[in-house]
Amino acid sequence: MRTSQINRKTNETDVKLSLDLDGTGKSEINTGVGFLDHMLTLFSKHGRFDIELSCVGDTYVDDHHTVEDVGIALGEAFSHALSDKKGITRYGSMILPMDEALILCAVDLSGRDFLGYALSIPTYKVGAFDTELVEEFFLGFVRNCQCNLHLRQLAGTNSHHIIEGAFKAFGRAMREATSIDEQFSQEIPSTKGVL
Repeated sequence: MRTSQINRKTNETDVKLSLDLDGTGKSEINTGVGFLDHMLTLFSKHGRFDIELSCVGDTYVDDHHTVEDVGIALGEAFSHALSDKKGITRYGSMILPMDEALILCAVDLSGRDFLGYALSIPTYKVGAFDTELVEEFFLGFVRNCQCNLHLRQLAGTNSHHIIEGAFKAFGRAMREATSIDEQFSQEIPSTKGVL
């Protein structure tokens, strides 16, 4: 079973997360940040990952700590569930249309963290959500999943569509990268022999 449980408690947040990489896309998500809940529900559905996630955070300050720490915990959860990464496809990519928005997402579960972030979100807010926190979420994720992740906006003028397209594309790319390649199920997909 490729699953993991993460409990991450700081003075700012208390995150509890369970992840099943080989799920059906079921999710129960309550971070206290409605827009983030919506994005992670989409990620779960399009990635076919089962996710249960709760976070109690200091949202009376703002949403920064919650969004960042949820990204950190999700990255840790993927890292733990992937274990030695034996048999995984390793690479995944998606070019995803969301109405006028077109988003490219590419991932390499390489064991090295890098975020190539090229989303140009035109507004500072979507509802009550600070759009600059999208990058903070993905930074937290890549640093703790230890992966290369590139997000590039090829088109788009609506902030909600751009961000939603990014999370859907992220789910699809991660689904591909984490999937088991049956031909090579006993191999680490690297000439180094380790990822």
